[in-house]
Amino acid sequence: MKHVVKHSLDRATAKKATLAAWKSYSERFAKYHPTSNWTSDSHADVGFTVKGISLSGRLDLEPQGIGLELNVPFLFKPFQKKAIEVIEREIKKWVDKAEAGEL
Repeated sequence: MKHVVKHSLDRATAKKATLAAWKSYSERFAKYHPTSNWTSDSHADVGFTVKGISLSGRLDLEPQGIGLELNVPFLFKPFQKKAIEVIEREIKKWVDKAEAGEL
């Protein structure tokens, strides 16, 4: 399931906002061991560990949006929705700061 957080930022500023959001998320939810690996200027592979199970996903910088996808086993589908909500809220907070010129 792909989810997109809409924004009006240029790509460089969108990446700054995404990096800031991921850093904040990683600090707040360190117990889930979040990881990210940027494989290009517009794509990062991300991961989490929940109850010993590794979950993977991706962040994609798109024109006018930041795409988020998580691949989770069936038993963790309820976690997927919550994780996306939390990550989206963090990204949106930093996108709003960037759009206000605070980043």
